[in-house]
Amino acid sequence: MSAPDTGDRTPGAVADGQSSFATVLTPALTVAVSLLGLCLLWGFAANAWPSRAFPGPGQVWQVLLAEAASGDLFYHLGATLGRVAAAYVIAMVVGSVIGVALGSYRSADRFFSPWVILFLNIPALVVIVLAYIWFGLNEAAAIGAVAVNKIPNVVVTMREGARALDPSYAEMAAVYRFGLLDRIRHVLLPQLQPYLAAASRSGIALIWKIVLVVELLGRSNGVGFQIYLYFQLFDVAAILAYTLAFVAVMLVIELLLVQPVERHATRWRRRPA
Repeated sequence: MSAPDTGDRTPGAVADGQSSFATVLTPALTVAVSLLGLCLLWGFAANAWPSRAFPGPGQVWQVLLAEAASGDLFYHLGATLGRVAAAYVIAMVVGSVIGVALGSYRSADRFFSPWVILFLNIPALVVIVLAYIWFGLNEAAAIGAVAVNKIPNVVVTMREGARALDPSYAEMAAVYRFGLLDRIRHVLLPQLQPYLAAASRSGIALIWKIVLVVELLGRSNGVGFQIYLYFQLFDVAAILAYTLAFVAVMLVIELLLVQPVERHATRWRRRPA
């Protein structure tokens, strides 16, 4: 009597598949339940204190649908996301190069350390205003001001990462005569990955907040511009609609882009049993 045909799937493979599915599904369900609880609490508070200054989730949702139907929501979200992406790339590239250089050369670090401290403590609003005065109300000034505000933070994080580099790996690369690209790919980046992840994660959170201020002060589109417009009209529902829409976009980017890339970059690390 022959055994029943179970195909190519074994119990272990089925269990692994179920485990992977649960690993992906559980965080999403947790986020959904958490946000639902927040909305319920918000709705309860809005009903307990009815006021135009504190609209409920239903009012905000109606405004959100109306702005989306008109196309204004997507237009302004796109403008803000473009500025966030451009400032993020500039800040990460420039800040990483400077940070690794300062962490690798002590004399340079001692000389430029006061510069880093100075730029770390200059208020973002001052940088934005000066950029607009010096370079005009244009995209280059807006994106440059945001990048300048973030670069010192990236420099500090990557400088610590460069200081923590293991010199034995550099010696191994010299023995095996690695080229420059191989040194960066196989020696430098794997060791700097935790610091890059920390700078990237904090960078996204900081940059989009500064972009809104940049748009409020000197741009004619974007989420910050719309928030300023509806502030003048005292339309709190519209302010919350644009704010929550952009927060939702950043949350999607975090869940679908940042976290998967981070898991892929750290796949070589040993996982706890």
